[in-house]
Parts: sequence; C-alpha cells; structure tokens
Amino acid sequence: MNFFSRNKDIRVLEYINKKSLWKRIISFLLGCFIVSIAYNVFMVPNNLVPGGVGGLAVLLHNYISISNSTFILLANLVLLVFSYFLLGKKQTEATLLGSIVVPIFIRGTESINVWIGMDTSQVLLSAIFGGILYGFGVGLIFKAGFTAGGTDIINQIISKYGKVSIGKSMLMSDGLIVLSTSLIFGLNNMMYSILILYIISLISDRVLLGISDSKLFFIITKKEKEVQDFIMKKLNHGVTIFKATGGFSLETEHVIMTSLPTKQFYSLKEGIKEIDKNAFYIITDTYEAFGGK
Repeated sequence: MNFFSRNKDIRVLEYINKKSLWKRIISFLLGCFIVSIAYNVFMVPNNLVPGGVGGLAVLLHNYISISNSTFILLANLVLLVFSYFLLGKKQTEATLLGSIVVPIFIRGTESINVWIGMDTSQVLLSAIFGGILYGFGVGLIFKAGFTAGGTDIINQIISKYGKVSIGKSMLMSDGLIVLSTSLIFGLNNMMYSILILYIISLISDRVLLGISDSKLFFIITKKEKEVQDFIMKKLNHGVTIFKATGGFSLETEHVIMTSLPTKQFYSLKEGIKEIDKNAFYIITDTYEAFGGK
C-alpha cells in the first residue's frame, strides 16, 4: 500500500469515528445505564456472575471491604495500565471511556432496588431477564463503537501474546470466573451464571447485527439455467452468478447467489431439490443488504 492510499484509509477511518459522534455517545451512555441496572437489580442480589470484572466483584464481595463499583473501577484502572504497555496507546484509548463510565453508573444505581421495590427472589427469572437486559446494554455499547473495559483488555492481551483468537481468550477469562462461582456460591449459581453468559452473548449479537429477515443461498448445480429461471421467474428475485474452482477437483463451476425473504426460504430449498436432487447449496442468515438496482 503506497503513502497516498494509506493516508486515504486513515481519513476514511477518521470520518467513520467522527460520524454521528453524539448519537454514538448517547447510545454508549444508554448501554452503560442498562448494564448497571441489570447488574444491580438482578445479578448482585442473587450472587449471579455475568463474567468480566463485574462478575469478579460479585465473587469477592464478601471478602473485600469496598463496594462492587469501587472494585470494578480500581480493577479497570490497573488493567488500563497493563493495556497501555502491552497493547499500545490507541487500543487503550478505545477502552478508556467504558472502563470509567460503567463503574460510575453502577455506583449511581446501587440503591435502585430500594427505589423500585422489585422482588428478585426468583433466581431463574432474574438470570433470564438480567441476562437479556445486560446483553442489550452490552450490544448498545459495542454498536456505538466502544467497549466496557474490564476483561475486554485481558482478552486482547491473551489473544495478542497467547496467539489465540479473541473468542478463545474470552472463553478462558470469563470461563475461569464463572467456574469459580461453584467454589463460592455452589453449583446452582454456576449453572445460572453459564445461562446468563449465553443469553448476554445471544442478545448482544442480535443488537449488533439485528434480526435476520432474509436468507442468503449459495448454489452449485448441473441444472444452472433451470434453478436460475425458478428464482427469477417464480420467486421474483435476482441472482448473481460467479465462477469458483473446486479445491479437490480443480474444476471451474458456477455458483448462484441469491438473497430472499425468510418466508420464501422453504420454497427455494424445496425447489432446488425438485430441480436437481444432487445440487449443493449453503444457506446463511442475511442481516443487511444494501444497494443494487
């Protein structure tokens, strides 16, 4: 990449970061507020561990003389120092805001149960609704282009120096925290915490990507023209055809790609089978399609 194209890429990145900045900040603050509500209303009263530094604070609450919010803030500040030296200035800046704002919101909502008087004694309901609310808040934070700090820093360090993916590093850090729940609060709480982690992951992904209302088909068939006509004339959708080379056979084949509403998913799948029972196809969710004529 030459100097001019590199500068162009930097300008594009700067434009993306500045685009709708206030809207992103509002989304970030709303996400932090929702996370703090879920944490203080559902997690803390039932000793439920949502992973991360917040989960570690729940685990150690009975063994330390400071509040959860103070512990989270102090832990985040220590992690920011490690981040600066091990990950660099730019990555540290990306986690700085969340590392400070989230514990401030948690401190501000510590007494919220007294205000709203909600009965959270049903642990399963607390795990489900707490996980949904927490995941929604995390999704808003990520969608705004920020992070919540905490173990996000640990995950990046493990990923960089351990040469593993972010997904595996998350499994290692959050997994260790959740497994520790069984030692302090028992197996039941550990299982609830696993459920919470799953729900948080599921909901935050939905907030980030949206709910898929379309399916994307990749089709390889010997009856290319018939399948193409079926999609275009019967289902009234366009197709894109491109060349592909088989990894083993090294033969050049055509791949038919089309995106259509989920309600027509069954019609196309069964139609392909009727036209060519030996056809190969892959179906995946489509979260967004933009442009075209």
